[in-house]
Amino acid sequence: MDRRRRLAKLLTLQKRVKELHEARHAAFLKEAAAAEREATEIARRLEASESLAALFPDLYHRRIAQALARREANEDKAAQEARKIAAADALANIVERAHREVLKKHERNVEEKAILEFIEQRLKPGASD
Repeated sequence: MDRRRRLAKLLTLQKRVKELHEARHAAFLKEAAAAEREATEIARRLEASESLAALFPDLYHRRIAQALARREANEDKAAQEARKIAAADALANIVERAHREVLKKHERNVEEKAILEFIEQRLKPGASD
């Protein structure tokens, strides 16, 4: 398999890796937002006068702390994925540049070969002018 095809496949792979990290990043942000909403909702119930929170305040505080810890953990994971997105993007850009260079070189080689064949045909004895 020639270098052009290998680079094209590698470029496709790098783009898929980047998309994977982008999807994971979005999922972690979504989970962090859900945990934040959960903590807010539990805190709202804790403050409500008709709630059972007065009977079990430790339970409510523990659930709020757990939700906030999940939010923080998911935000950390999202930040890690953001770094992976940046790295995958940089690698994809490098591969894309290399692929373009190889394509240009291949095109030049094809053109040079065509020119040489044309010149050879013109230099052959009996070639029409």
